[in-house]
Amino acid sequence: MVLDSLGRPARPADVPRALVVDDDLQVRRTLCRVLRALGVSPAEAGNGRDALALLEESGEMPLLISDIYMPEMDGMTLLKEVRRRYPDTAVLMLTGVAEVTTAVESLQHGAVDYLAKPILIEEFRARVENALEKRRLVLENRYLQQSYQERLEAQLRELDLKNKEQFLGQVQMAVRMLEKKDVYTRGHSQRVSKYAVKTALMLGYTGEVLDQVRLGGDLHDIGKIGTRDAVLNKPGPLTRDEFEEIKKHVTEGEEILEPLRRDHPVVLEIVRHHHERMDGSGFPDGLRGEAIPMVARLVCVVDAFDAMTTNRAYRPSRQPDEAMAELQRCAGLQFDPDVVTAFQRAFPDVSKLPLET
Repeated sequence: MVLDSLGRPARPADVPRALVVDDDLQVRRTLCRVLRALGVSPAEAGNGRDALALLEESGEMPLLISDIYMPEMDGMTLLKEVRRRYPDTAVLMLTGVAEVTTAVESLQHGAVDYLAKPILIEEFRARVENALEKRRLVLENRYLQQSYQERLEAQLRELDLKNKEQFLGQVQMAVRMLEKKDVYTRGHSQRVSKYAVKTALMLGYTGEVLDQVRLGGDLHDIGKIGTRDAVLNKPGPLTRDEFEEIKKHVTEGEEILEPLRRDHPVVLEIVRHHHERMDGSGFPDGLRGEAIPMVARLVCVVDAFDAMTTNRAYRPSRQPDEAMAELQRCAGLQFDPDVVTAFQRAFPDVSKLPLET
């Protein structure tokens, strides 16, 4: 009876398996008897070709013991194939007394050890135990390394997520503080976000992209943190220099949100491109038509609508129906016609606009 390490009868799944490959039947049978006495379940094959067929049928084995000189497929060829197909199998090669060069070559090709013929039983037992122990240590170290790597990656992901959540919270707080400085734009980003999400649904957006559209609408003007209050709150027309300063908010906003680029690329597209125009006269890149990301075309429309329907330092608000008419009038030049249509479908009752925040 084979016992486990605690002295209990071993289950079949606990018994290590080995494949003995030798064209000498008597050698195979002798080695198999020794293996059974060691608690190893042996299988046997007369050459390398039969050994590979057996492995293909029964699956990888912890230990392969192979002679070198055999018909049809020799041991060295078998060793190379086993190392390629079953890299975790420990291979113990059997060599003639004078075959030192061949023995060294077998080690170079991945054998864990070799044993000279004629085989001494006690030495064979020791080499088998050493080979299985080496394999166990390799697998155990690999498991520990992988487990450690997985734990480390999980911890880094968790830390990265917390950092991003903290960063987002700080940025969103900055947006609210920015809007509190200007009574005319209070609630603007929240309304744009709500308009954008409902319009995006009409355009077929769902899931992660929809979440990024919501966030992009909320953060689209974050770059205005760097714009002077005198420019933001100026009651009259802007000078050329002042307008150039305002235009920087899209690229500066993109820079502020750069830590989000890998996980939230749509947000950065919205922030950078929501002032591009269909005719190519927008900023910062002068993109035209479909070269403008669709999500940015979407926010461009809802941003303009909210700007028109709320009081600003430089002009009073317009009625929602007038603002809708203006969107239609500028469709194809400033705004994407499909987005304008989707926005109208999303908010068919203009008497309920602008939205409250």
